[in-house]
Amino acid sequence: MASSSSHPQRRETDNSLNVKALKAFPSSDLTEDDLIQNPQFCKLLAKLSTHVDSTGLTESLRKELEKAEEELQAETKKWMRPMIIHQLLEEMVQEYIVGKHRSTAMPGNDKFYTTLEQCLLAAKCDVQLGLSEGPSSVLEISADHLNRVMPSEQDIQDMEERLPKELEKHLKRKAYSILTYIQPESEKDSDGLKLEKFNHLPELLKEEIDRIEHLREENAEMAFRLTRETHSYLNDLLEHMKLLQTLLLENRLKVQTKLDRKKLEYLEAKCQLGVQKIRVEMLDIQLDTYTASKISTHKQIREHLETELTATQKEKQAAESKLASYEMFGQEFKDLAEEYARLQVEIEAKKLAIDSLTKLEVK
Repeated sequence: MASSSSHPQRRETDNSLNVKALKAFPSSDLTEDDLIQNPQFCKLLAKLSTHVDSTGLTESLRKELEKAEEELQAETKKWMRPMIIHQLLEEMVQEYIVGKHRSTAMPGNDKFYTTLEQCLLAAKCDVQLGLSEGPSSVLEISADHLNRVMPSEQDIQDMEERLPKELEKHLKRKAYSILTYIQPESEKDSDGLKLEKFNHLPELLKEEIDRIEHLREENAEMAFRLTRETHSYLNDLLEHMKLLQTLLLENRLKVQTKLDRKKLEYLEAKCQLGVQKIRVEMLDIQLDTYTASKISTHKQIREHLETELTATQKEKQAAESKLASYEMFGQEFKDLAEEYARLQVEIEAKKLAIDSLTKLEVK
């Protein structure tokens, strides 16, 4: 009883270890079958789960990684800020050029956007050709060449004074378009309300990301449960199929016996019917072969043969009785009979010789 009760406890412990190991390392490609086939490896994973997180990092390494990621994000933001501003300025110029071709651009902005485009182009040439370090060795362009094609200082100053407002307008348009894309119902709101909603948009997006991450974790948990239940279901289904196959085989053997018996009866009846058909055919052949006249003739022949047989049997009996009477005389009679037979043969031979001589004399 003790051994029988210890097996379920051991199995339950193994199952708990498998569950603990799979939950601790969800990103691994391990399955429950792998852990069942390698119990020592399962115990090792269960022990490691108390020291590392789901990504395989210890607490100290995770803190260092978070700190490094924060520093990387800060440096990335510092590096990307001027690039983003430069990209926004290029977008402003492109939008103005497109609007100008479509006749939707505001009049009186040509000078501002032309100055901005020239400054951006000069800055791009300076960066790509490295003119701050000296003239280009390929195109032989220096910083003086760029200064000659640059707008006047007054135009640049006017552009720089107006640039923050225009950049703010452009950012608001992008912000409103992003807000309208995420929340289409806010398209009819006022600019102030849109700006207020956009200011809270990062928090909403963070909440949405957290919700999606939570749903992803729940999905992973449900997928893990589904995998276990599927595995258990398939095992149960396999056992049931084996049992059903056994029952079907037994039932088939029982039914097969009845079917064989019925089939045997059918074949016996079929054989008897075949025999009866053969007998009918034989009778038909006999009827066709032996007509009434042939039968009467056969009867006469049979009667004549039977009469001769009776006479022959009587002669045989008479000869046998005579032979029996002769046998009573013993060996002397037998010798006498042989001598008589020899004399009969000689007489016949001499008769033949006389007949032949007689024929010769007559000729």
